Amino acid sequence: MNQDFKVYLRLVSYLKPYWGIALFVLLGFGINAATEVSVAKLLKFIIDAIQSGNRADLDWFPALIVLLIFFRGLGLFMGGYFTAVISRSLVFSIRQEVYAKLLRLPSQYYLDNSSGHITAKIMYNVEQVTAASSESLKVVVKDGLITLGLFGYLLYSNWRLTLCIFIFMPLIAFLVRKASKRMRKLSIQVQNTMGDVNHVVQESVNGQAVVKSFVGEENEQKRFYKSSEENLKRGLKMVVVQNLNSPLVQLVMAIAMSVIVWLALRPQILGDTSSGEFVAYITAAGLLAKPIKSLTDVNEKLQRGMAAAYSVFELLDLPEEANTGTLKPKLRGAIQFDHVELTYKKTVHAIQDFSLNIQAGQTVALVGRSGAGKTSLVNLLVRFQEISKGQIYLDDIAIRDIELGCLRSQVAMVNQQVILFDRTVRANIAYGQLENATDDEVIAAAKAAYAHDFIMDLPKGYDTPIGAQGLSLSGGQRQRIAIARAILKNAPILILDEATSALDNESEYFIQKAFDEAMQDRTTIVIAHRLSTIENADLIVVMDKGRIIEQGSHAELLAQHGAYYQLHQRNFEE
Repeated sequence: MNQDFKVYLRLVSYLKPYWGIALFVLLGFGINAATEVSVAKLLKFIIDAIQSGNRADLDWFPALIVLLIFFRGLGLFMGGYFTAVISRSLVFSIRQEVYAKLLRLPSQYYLDNSSGHITAKIMYNVEQVTAASSESLKVVVKDGLITLGLFGYLLYSNWRLTLCIFIFMPLIAFLVRKASKRMRKLSIQVQNTMGDVNHVVQESVNGQAVVKSFVGEENEQKRFYKSSEENLKRGLKMVVVQNLNSPLVQLVMAIAMSVIVWLALRPQILGDTSSGEFVAYITAAGLLAKPIKSLTDVNEKLQRGMAAAYSVFELLDLPEEANTGTLKPKLRGAIQFDHVELTYKKTVHAIQDFSLNIQAGQTVALVGRSGAGKTSLVNLLVRFQEISKGQIYLDDIAIRDIELGCLRSQVAMVNQQVILFDRTVRANIAYGQLENATDDEVIAAAKAAYAHDFIMDLPKGYDTPIGAQGLSLSGGQRQRIAIARAILKNAPILILDEATSALDNESEYFIQKAFDEAMQDRTTIVIAHRLSTIENADLIVVMDKGRIIEQGSHAELLAQHGAYYQLHQRNFEE
């Protein structure tokens, strides 16, 4: 419970900037609560006026009703409108914070969590959080003030009778507490199953070509049905708990009311109370049922929101990428791997005792079977993954001492899987830190990447939107745009995951020329798949199981008749 209170306090702390608006909420709902209590007073006024035959008081009655309804409407509008302002602003600010956090989390987080579950957090869970903080607060304030007002009136009218209601309070508290626990558990399950639903949708959208070509529509429909059904079941269970809890609390209140009425009808209890006072008292006690029902119902919203808050705060409290480096050197491109090791999940050794010296301006080709650790090695250079042991030095500076933004701004990468955004060609080439590049610089980079000609053939040239993931372009065209982006970055270190195996000869020819252009005057590490790149490299490093098994020039390694020679023969035969 203590933990809950901390989370709730943290949630409410988000409301601090809106305290001025919150005063209007309180004022609005205060006016509304006053009108509820006034209903009882009005009944007393009219009954006393009828009994005394006071004509002047009776003439006032219609005007008082109109006034009462007017102020009730005004109060509800003020409270409701300003609560919505707070609620929407809250969703906005928490969503910004969650998104900013996602951008700062280490790459490992994205490997451990599916994109469906991540987007469910930012879209669905944040929405639920506001249910706990602002929307439930609205009900608590609105109906809480009404309940307090009515209780105040009842105590003022007859405190002995009113104490009877308090006898039943522990029973109501017990029922609400039991329901809370159950609803919290179900809320967490609803959120998780929402993530599953999201995950299935994203997978089938991203892989729609495979779904269609393997006629997997029915299969995907079944998966979606199954995860949606789980979500539905959990949601309905919450509805059952919610709809059982409310009538039970109402029943307890009804018993309390009947005891009060029974006692009130005893003449010795009320003594010399007037008819007006008696009706007003019973009316006020009857009016209590509605706000207490609302306060019970809000529990479901509160539990949903609290469960979501735990999940959102858990994300916000995750450790970010370690950026302890303070140095911002202008790198030349010398790289030294000193007994580097990379271990996953404490048992999988991706890189083992790896030592290598690369001079500034050298081209180094990494070759080896799939899973030899080539991609893991280049990921260490941009700190997508952290070294488990050993050290990497750039220009004799330990990699961890270099500020992260400075390091990444000086390493350009062209990945095997080209990532393009749903923007124009220009925005994809001049992306991120390059967005202020001039048109001339963008065109020069595109020309160097042999992309300019096909870009000019597009409907709007450089201003052509390329669609989600750049799917309106061919594989070779996408890769050349990625190379143009790397050339425009003009970084001293270039990493090429040279996946040209899936391309046609013409694309391969242009991409090879683009690579040659990009490699000039900079340190290049190529994860090589093609012989021509390997043969021209200054140094070839043959890797297996995260270790170096051979290194040297093309001619030296062929003369050794070792692993490289065998790889070369196999490629040559192909």
